[in-house]
Amino acid sequence: MMALHPRTPSATHAHTHSSSRLSTVPTSASKTRQLSHLHAQLAQLTANMSDMENLLRMTAVQAEGMRGLGGYAGGMFMAASKVLGEETVNGANAADGSQSKRG
Repeated sequence: MMALHPRTPSATHAHTHSSSRLSTVPTSASKTRQLSHLHAQLAQLTANMSDMENLLRMTAVQAEGMRGLGGYAGGMFMAASKVLGEETVNGANAADGSQSKRG
């Protein structure tokens, strides 16, 4: 008969298998702690979602304001373009008129 040496893989495997099985079985205290942690995380997630919802509402209001400011700035640019365009045309007509009087 051949006795198993304590360091052979089959002997150590049987020993570690039974000890690892015991460590994976959750205890009641462990479950309670995990559930408490999950509950705290859920509460934090709910608070963060509420904050995000409020920030999105504020962003929507600000986007409407930015839209109005964009229209106002566009109107100012169009008015400035019209004024500067008329000055350029009037300046060109005045220059043409002075050159035609010379000739």
